[in-house]
Amino acid sequence: QVQLVESGGGLVQAGGSLRVSCAASGRGFSSYTMGWFRQAPGKEREFVAVITWSGANTEYADSVKGRFTISRDNAKSTLYLQMNSLKPEDTAVDYCAATLSSVAYAPMAYDYWGQGTQVTVSS
Repeated sequence: QVQLVESGGGLVQAGGSLRVSCAASGRGFSSYTMGWFRQAPGKEREFVAVITWSGANTEYADSVKGRFTISRDNAKSTLYLQMNSLKPEDTAVDYCAATLSSVAYAPMAYDYWGQGTQVTVSS
């Protein structure tokens, strides 16, 4: 019942910053827990960050903790991921996802997915 569209990906140099966004359409965006995942070449899709419906609680993968910040604007039905101090290892397709369940870290727990946006970090 919700459609997600990511944007903001691109090519950046190591140490740089980038903000990707996820625009939601449909009903009840504020009811969803929202997550960011990424998939690098040759790897499985992995958890990056999650934020609860109120925005009060956030969790991050150890690999991005301290560098990335997840946020949401329920009035605009938009999810964000601010990425700082980017590393070549961050190169991946970034996906946003939504679930009506509680905080979850596995892709299988999410019901709705965007098409992804490519983030490439050069050394």
